Amino acid sequence: MPQPRHASLATFALILGGIAIGTTEFVTMGLLPDIASGVEVSIPTAGHAISAYAAGVVVGAPLIAALGATLPRKGLLVALMVAFAVGNALSALAPGYETLVGARFLAGLPHGAYFGVAALVAVDLAPAGRAGRAVGTVMLGIPVANVLGVPGATWLGQTLGWRSAYWLVAVLGLLTVALVLAQVPHLPGDRSKTVRSELGALTNLQVLLTLAVGAVGFGGMFAMYSYIAPTVTDVTGLPASAVPLFLLVFGAAGFVGNLVAGRMGDWSVLRSIVIGMVGLGVALGLFALVARWAVPALVVLALASVLASVLVINLQLRLMQVAGEAQTLAAAGNHAALNLANALGAWLGGVVIARGYGYTAPSWVGVGLAVLGLGVLGVSVLLHRRTLRGRSLERPVAPAEATTSA
Repeated sequence: MPQPRHASLATFALILGGIAIGTTEFVTMGLLPDIASGVEVSIPTAGHAISAYAAGVVVGAPLIAALGATLPRKGLLVALMVAFAVGNALSALAPGYETLVGARFLAGLPHGAYFGVAALVAVDLAPAGRAGRAVGTVMLGIPVANVLGVPGATWLGQTLGWRSAYWLVAVLGLLTVALVLAQVPHLPGDRSKTVRSELGALTNLQVLLTLAVGAVGFGGMFAMYSYIAPTVTDVTGLPASAVPLFLLVFGAAGFVGNLVAGRMGDWSVLRSIVIGMVGLGVALGLFALVARWAVPALVVLALASVLASVLVINLQLRLMQVAGEAQTLAAAGNHAALNLANALGAWLGGVVIARGYGYTAPSWVGVGLAVLGLGVLGVSVLLHRRTLRGRSLERPVAPAEATTSA
């Protein structure tokens, strides 16, 4: 297989694309009041732009991953990032609410497929025995975006106008295209894959249940976080300039959560999902109670971010366990499920705000979604244990197998 002239630059190109995607996914939340004022709608209505992006991810991730499985990976990465840059440029140019919502949907289409293909490219470029580290390195794009990209783009949007944040992301997308073209070698697609074989994973009940856990349970985080900017200004009573600090704390805590989540996954994937889901529900309830005070609110927000990372990464590991050969769809499907959670959480949060329950109400909605997600997980675990008992009747289960399954 051809090797890049500078492997570190090839890896950086993949990470940069993740930073761009992570920034555009979350910066809308930090600039929601500015966007609402700019397109002359209410804040809950402007929240539909968040849901539109998430809907784009949900639609695009499985379809593009399945249709593009046989295509050369370098070319597919370039095409995805060009589409991403165009979608964000259209967001910056949108003259009104309806066109903004449409542009955000288009910008979300390449999201999940990019991460799925980038993970495969990272494995192709990695030395033998270092595939896991390679994927982990590429996925650093999202926590880096939350630490640097989102606070920086939010500050830029507050200073130069909200459209400038989307222009910044579009430029990052084009820089990614240039680096991929220059540094990533030609990598053929997998000709043995078909759309049917990739989408066949969606007939696996455990895959569907795991996706449902993320789509419902993780929606609680987005119900709260989608409205973090007006919560900081209207409930905590801080100036808008404090919003980037809250976003920075959230991102830094997520970076720590990534490190913790990997170790927990080595211990037990299913138990880590339970801990992440229960802990996230508790943290969301606490945030609603302490949002009036800046320091406690920051501490609980950081805790929620750590637990959210534990939940997300272990859901990804669980999908990899149960998806069989459809690993591309598993990687992309996880992002689709999480962005369905994004759409659901942002929409439900907007509903309770529009009905006059205030900006802490979305956190209580999040508690309810976490409980529902835990219920879906319970069904998954019950079926999992029945499957293991069925296998044990046919043959003894080795200790290593039982540990890996759990």
